[in-house]
Amino acid sequence: MSATNTNCIFTIADPENAKKKMLSWANQFGIFCFLDNHRYQTNYHSIECLLAVGKKNSFIANTGNALNELQGFLNEKPRWLFGHLGYDLKNEIESVTSSYKSRHGFPDIFFFEPKIIIRLSENEIEIENENAEKIFEEIMQTLERSELKNDPINIQQRVSKKEYIETIEQLKKHILRGDCYEINYCMEFFAEEAVIDPLSVYEKLSKTSPNPFSALYKIEDKWLICASPERFLKREGNKILSQPIKGTSSRFLKDDFKDKRSKEELYASEKDRSENVMVVDLVRNDLARVCKEGTVKVDELFGIYSFPQVHQMISTISGELKDEISFTEITKATFPMGSMTGAPKRKVMELIDQYERSGRGIFSGAVGYITPEMDFDFNVVIRSIMYNASEKYLSFMAGSGITFYSDAEKEYEECLLKAEAMRGAIFSN
Repeated sequence: MSATNTNCIFTIADPENAKKKMLSWANQFGIFCFLDNHRYQTNYHSIECLLAVGKKNSFIANTGNALNELQGFLNEKPRWLFGHLGYDLKNEIESVTSSYKSRHGFPDIFFFEPKIIIRLSENEIEIENENAEKIFEEIMQTLERSELKNDPINIQQRVSKKEYIETIEQLKKHILRGDCYEINYCMEFFAEEAVIDPLSVYEKLSKTSPNPFSALYKIEDKWLICASPERFLKREGNKILSQPIKGTSSRFLKDDFKDKRSKEELYASEKDRSENVMVVDLVRNDLARVCKEGTVKVDELFGIYSFPQVHQMISTISGELKDEISFTEITKATFPMGSMTGAPKRKVMELIDQYERSGRGIFSGAVGYITPEMDFDFNVVIRSIMYNASEKYLSFMAGSGITFYSDAEKEYEECLLKAEAMRGAIFSN
């Protein structure tokens, strides 16, 4: 063990076992945020695993003047903050509306200053708290949780296959008329009177779909169980980058030939390339609003990355931020992320509100952290289960990018493919 001020570092032998103990220990708190990279080593990797628990103070607001009020909170003093931005912040950024309210109950913005911060690496746990040794002992002495079985859960689709296909045809008419170029349309899978053990579901989802921007996030009775593969925004010093995903194909883990072919077909797909380049252009334009002229560039175009459930087409765009740019200015320029809206952004958000049958809430928002230096890293909330324990309401959403060339049947199958990991995590408990 070594220590600096209130930071103590402890050696561990088994990081996966340590993660389980950390989560079981954190569950006693009303608020915590657990962010897990699942050992994905990339050029932009920063922290393997972060856990923030307890609340010194917090900021909570709904759409109106929330982002400006948040900036005031950020300006109070340098500190670590963890939390989220909800999709409905679009209403104050772009002066649009939402017809449906999400039933999960997450506020549009919530950030908290934690009492305890824990960083986990391959062989060390670093605990930032004056009682670090006591906390480490509590975590290590946490008994292994017995696997809890969920009660029977009836998951329904908010939109039938017939309704979905009819909607896609309507959206293609909007594209033909020139209203938009591409639109991300999502549908909800939901269950009422649902009783689950969120930790067990998260552990199961992490086992089947261990993605690099995973999170287990608890605000009292509200839970986000997230297996996101996508980064929204990362700031490090004066550099900012975004890594939108557009393009998905199936994995064939028991057939190397079919798996390789699926990967190659994704890379060669004109439809997926056109979707991807549209969102890349959108992100470039967003970042250009907050970056120094001439610094925004595409670091990687059409990168193909393999995850346990799917292959994904991911591009990376970066830029050098203007001097004295604030968190709120960056958020207003870039949120919501183009991969979850489409282009042009304002018009497609109006169409999303017109055609989707559920409020997105925290889904297609962002969860992450802000450091005392005002660096930050946020995911895109996809491949996620939202659960309100008090209301016993559970749901997850899945969608895809629709262009004029989209085949409605194939888009529907893509939604089911994306939903499979969440469905499996619920029913395997």
